[in-house]
Amino acid sequence: MAGLVPAIHVLQTSRMAGGYVYILTNRPNDILYVGVTYDLLKRLVYFEQFDDIRDAIQREHNIKHWPRAWNFQKIVAMNPDWNDLYDEITK
Repeated sequence: MAGLVPAIHVLQTSRMAGGYVYILTNRPNDILYVGVTYDLLKRLVYFEQFDDIRDAIQREHNIKHWPRAWNFQKIVAMNPDWNDLYDEITK
């Protein structure tokens, strides 16, 4: 692939471990923190799973640029009572 920096070429063709995009909160309708991780054992109100961590990182980037109301809508659609989802992911 002419013109590509070797490190970039390796990143584009190698497969990386999976990951999650998550939204954490301290309580309903309050502070939101959006991030990406391979480990979801935290105070969790929303998550999406990806097979490739790079896809999760891209999704995190997109979500961080959404209006706050969109994030609330996403959480309420998946988790209307704002329950901690720890038990759901550790089953």
